[in-house]
Amino acid sequence: MDCVIYHTFAEVSRCKVLHINDIGDDFLSLFFPRLCLACSAHLVRGEKVLCTGCLLSMARTDFHLKRNNTLEQAFWGRCLVERAAAFSVYNRGSRIRKLIHALKYNGRTEAGKSLGELYGNILKESDFMGDIDMIVPVPLHPARQRKRGYNQSDFIAIGLSEATGVAVKKNIIRRTGQTGSQTKRGRYERWENVKSLFFVPEPEAVTGKHILVVDDVITTGSTMEACVNALHEAGEVKVSLVALAAAQKLTL
Repeated sequence: MDCVIYHTFAEVSRCKVLHINDIGDDFLSLFFPRLCLACSAHLVRGEKVLCTGCLLSMARTDFHLKRNNTLEQAFWGRCLVERAAAFSVYNRGSRIRKLIHALKYNGRTEAGKSLGELYGNILKESDFMGDIDMIVPVPLHPARQRKRGYNQSDFIAIGLSEATGVAVKKNIIRRTGQTGSQTKRGRYERWENVKSLFFVPEPEAVTGKHILVVDDVITTGSTMEACVNALHEAGEVKVSLVALAAAQKLTL
């Protein structure tokens, strides 16, 4: 009986704490409103980064459920990829594009972690993550990371890890040099720009592993291709790819 009373008292105490926290959040939101990063609508209790309306209307690829999907096919003949998936479709005016812009250029790192966790929960419901040994974010050049203050792919990877339980391993892939912006380059120019950009400093850390490489967006696939090839050059590995978004031409 005493145990039952104690357990009930603990639950009541916890509820009171949660209630107080909710009141505090509501009070702070009066002065510092939390806004959806995609549409600027006010977020309500329980919403993070993205409002429910934007979340429901965001274009999904469901590539994690489709083997030989068009994103995987984009790498055929270029590098050896086990699986490839992207959460949403990246195009002008898309919600995911606004979120990624906020993540990369406005310091909204919580967007990367929140979306990574969201996608991780989706991926773990399928067999996509089944034999993955580690999550490896695509690295930024050190100079660019110092300027920005962070690598956006790190936060996406952290969110994926928290949802799936697969560990994040940074510095598995390193950059050899600076490439400059890829934004206005064509596919061949991008490939030429990054084909020898990455290397694996400790091959023994990846040999025999299935590695999930993570980036924010896949446009032509040149950066991912270079990462995959660097990993295969380092040892006997399997490599799969995940991004928050893929360019529309890769999802059709």
